Amino acid sequence: MKVSPSLLSADFANLIPDLEMINGSEADFLHLDVMDGVFVPNISFGFPVMKAVARHCTKPLDVHLMIVEPQNWVSQVRDLGAEYMVFHQEACVHIHRTVQAIHAAGMKAGVSLCPATPVGMLEDIIADLDQVLLMSVNPGFGGQPFIEGTVEKVKRLRKMIDASGSKALINVDGGVNGETGRLLAEAGADILVAGSYVFGAPDPMERIHILKSLSQA
Repeated sequence: MKVSPSLLSADFANLIPDLEMINGSEADFLHLDVMDGVFVPNISFGFPVMKAVARHCTKPLDVHLMIVEPQNWVSQVRDLGAEYMVFHQEACVHIHRTVQAIHAAGMKAGVSLCPATPVGMLEDIIADLDQVLLMSVNPGFGGQPFIEGTVEKVKRLRKMIDASGSKALINVDGGVNGETGRLLAEAGADILVAGSYVFGAPDPMERIHILKSLSQA
């Protein structure tokens, strides 16, 4: 299992120790949740913070834009050195064009779906995606309880990806812990985003190891 701890749950008054922990951990990515107060009812952080984080983080960056008009920010995300740029299906009219722009910028492209958005919305673009990020909470705030229906949603998405021949990885974000992570892994998830489960623990590296050790059924 690949693990992507979410910076949203880190200590923003003292980020260096948290970034050093991530650098020394088994984490595969650092997940950056960008919120604009328009697409979601919260504001998180922007490019000045992310540029500073990128200078100190040695893990690949998985940038999740919970914003309107994500297509306008491709070059700025590229300049961070991000591996993934992930945007919401619900926030972008021309998904294919945005995916092409992300690929042209040298990044991998991902599309995220809110809990109520069916995976079938991606049927005609799935072959072009590198990642699908399923929200297992309503986007906007950390620490929310896991929406149990996400497990079946992962299974449906797994079937779609396998049938299409797509190489897209399934990522899940929201309410992930050791137990929900196990269910998601068994359903076919490839990446787990975890915020408070990691950063709120006495031993964050142990929590990362627990998730990292999960395997698909």
